[in-house]
Amino acid sequence: MTTTTPCDPVTEYNTDPVTLSRFIMEDDQERRKVYGKTRTSLAFILSALSVASKVTANAVQNAGMQGLYALGGGANRSGDDQKKLDVLANDVFVNVLRNTKKVRVMVSEELDGPIIVEDLDHARYVCVFDPLDGSSNIECNVSVGSIFGIYHTDDKSLADLSDGLRPGREMVAAGYVLYSSAVVMALSTGHGVHMFTLDPTFGEFVMTRRDWRIPAEPKKIYSCNTGNAEKWDLATRHFLKYIRDEVGGYSARYVGSMVTDVHRTLLYGGIFMYPADPKNKRGKLRLLYECFPMAYLVEAAGGMATDGKTAILDIQPSAIHERAPIYLGCKRDVEKFLEFVQLQEEGKLDDPGTVI
Repeated sequence: MTTTTPCDPVTEYNTDPVTLSRFIMEDDQERRKVYGKTRTSLAFILSALSVASKVTANAVQNAGMQGLYALGGGANRSGDDQKKLDVLANDVFVNVLRNTKKVRVMVSEELDGPIIVEDLDHARYVCVFDPLDGSSNIECNVSVGSIFGIYHTDDKSLADLSDGLRPGREMVAAGYVLYSSAVVMALSTGHGVHMFTLDPTFGEFVMTRRDWRIPAEPKKIYSCNTGNAEKWDLATRHFLKYIRDEVGGYSARYVGSMVTDVHRTLLYGGIFMYPADPKNKRGKLRLLYECFPMAYLVEAAGGMATDGKTAILDIQPSAIHERAPIYLGCKRDVEKFLEFVQLQEEGKLDDPGTVI
């Protein structure tokens, strides 16, 4: 007679999941140990952002059936046509943040000016965000995402816009949410990068990577729109020629959705580039709510981010929709790019010719 042993569910199932909510509480307690004080309001804000992300993820998944691919009839401050899904995502983020009663100022890619929340007694936070990055590609099921950064002031009980027009290094938290085959949130509160995957069975973000670092031996990947390569400056073109022809072994991977391209760069290494060109002399990506949060995450994961002259996080913004060129990724590739920048400044680079 043969007996069978039932499989042990304990070995098959995570019985102690670290949810985003649990992580936020533990992170707040760690802050108390290190700094002698907590930022409970930040915990409220991060929890609200997780709710906004879940609502947006659902809208993205059902966009075709709900007719959300259509244009909404307007354009945002950056000149991009707004789709109904852009407007919906923006409304969701604004509403959940407003209802925390902790955020005084909001800056969104989809709005011309900042939102100043009135009738608050104590709100020391500024939140900047791109509610739906990459939405121009969404009809063909390309991954899209949301990007956010958070500032805090200790100087006064109510934050104002000036508290958000500060270098990205002064953010207290930043992250993105990737809407793809899985919904993934990458988050940093200043110490490491942590990634959470939305478990649809019980509707919670569950930690899947703690203290993530860009691999010590990064893959050879470059991510940029090479269709514009002939318009880029000498340093960028020489760097591109170098990794393609002299080093070799580099693969091109470019989706055109910043969240997707940066997510891959964080996981595998390599470099993501969006250079300036004659049409976009200051680059195309927005500094405050695209470049700053992504640079914050990449540096926290051991990488680098620069505009070609200055570390992205050290730039002083002067306007909420200011643009910047950006080069971010593993130190190996960004440092090599900066070597070509130095040669360009010294007048030692000739026209490399066709680089593609």
